[in-house]
Amino acid sequence: MQMDVKIPGPDHPITIEPTAARVVVRLGGRVIADTTAALTLRESSYPAAQYVPLADVDPAVLRPSETTTYCPYKGTCSYYDLVTGDGAEIGDAVWTYPAPHPAVAEIAGHAAFYPDRVEITVHDRVAP
Repeated sequence: MQMDVKIPGPDHPITIEPTAARVVVRLGGRVIADTTAALTLRESSYPAAQYVPLADVDPAVLRPSETTTYCPYKGTCSYYDLVTGDGAEIGDAVWTYPAPHPAVAEIAGHAAFYPDRVEITVHDRVAP
């Protein structure tokens, strides 16, 4: 099935830039991601999202979900459930674009977290 591909532009802008700060993600007080290599993605009127390198996310808390969605601007999106320390799961709390469209290629290998399911802290700016 042919999927519609749209290019970001003035009617639907998308910008991606290095966050230039330390990003820490906590689940129930436990640090599950800690990075100085996050990317800030701003898309249209949506809140900015922090995309954290998957290499900086604790793999023990990630369980692949069967959920996928499609964004005509970014591509096919895959999800992860978060597994808490007590064995509970938070469904589809993390998303990633394994093979994003060329316009947003920088987010490949990164994941973003729903801020209502985890605590995301962006610390002071990191010196270059």
